[in-house]
Amino acid sequence: MALDEDRLMAFLNTFAGDLGATMAAGSVVVGDKLGLYKALAGGAHSPHELAAATGTWPRYVEEWLRGQAAGGYVEYDAPTGTYRLSEEQAFALTDPDGPVFVPGAFQLALGALKAEPEITEAFLSGDGVGWHRHDGDVFTGCERFFRPGYGANLVSAWLPALDGVENKLRRGARVADVGCGHGASTILMAQAFPASTFAGSDYHDASIDQACKRAEDLGLGASVSFTVAPAQSFDDGPYDLVTTFDALHDMGDPLGAAINVRAQLAGDGTWLIVEPAAGASVADNLNPVGRVYYSFSTFLCVPSALSQEGGYSLGAQAGEEPIRRLAADAGFTRFRRVAETPFNIVYEARP
Repeated sequence: MALDEDRLMAFLNTFAGDLGATMAAGSVVVGDKLGLYKALAGGAHSPHELAAATGTWPRYVEEWLRGQAAGGYVEYDAPTGTYRLSEEQAFALTDPDGPVFVPGAFQLALGALKAEPEITEAFLSGDGVGWHRHDGDVFTGCERFFRPGYGANLVSAWLPALDGVENKLRRGARVADVGCGHGASTILMAQAFPASTFAGSDYHDASIDQACKRAEDLGLGASVSFTVAPAQSFDDGPYDLVTTFDALHDMGDPLGAAINVRAQLAGDGTWLIVEPAAGASVADNLNPVGRVYYSFSTFLCVPSALSQEGGYSLGAQAGEEPIRRLAADAGFTRFRRVAETPFNIVYEARP
């Protein structure tokens, strides 16, 4: 077989980048946990200075810094032997409450990869792997990855894009946040609209325990409640607004969930659906964001759906048409795309 040497080298360059990125994921999480990035955001440091500032061992820090500089995550000044973060790097690496927080995504990835033996076996058996069976870093990392985007867009852009919803929330509305996880989206809405009440639900009891603690710590007990319930059977409607954030595609029975959402909505209610950004075809998603989502979906979304009854496994790159079809099959008569970001598309469904 004749090999094209140029194509082979191009592939091997891709491999080298991927292998470096795979190992660098652990280094990003280490840098986040030990405060290395935050210390670098304060100015240039030598390895010994950074180690002294963070209570870490200089030789480890030195190797860490070299790898980070090679990957473009920190900047290196050869004449002084020091390292620093640019404003852009600091923006993305140091603020878990900002609009972008990169370390959370790597925490999620490392947590998901711990399930490799189970996922490999699932490829052979066809069985699912339930969300609840994953490492705890999956749940924490998922929140830390998605919460910044919600914080940057939910109250300022996504809710105002819905027809008449923002005014209802300001006056006082009943809201159900379905598949709420640790409650990040629920709490963001509750803090912005104190006249309204919010009921978060998720089938994962450990996530609900964490959500309850967060709400209690923030003094939101009067307006926020959380309960363990799957999307197909949450109740206590009618609600003026039901929300699902990056959750519908993980469900084995998203149609059952959509039917229940429709049943729990008030006659003039609204369903806000936030899903991963995706094009209409596989070819449309063969890009860096699509690669991220397909890879996460292989380890998390599809196995989760296949572990449930219902017969669906949409995956994280389902795109708009399957979501539109689910809404229509559940009895919604109006459906539209109202907003999008590089990582999410936002839909409005109404009875």
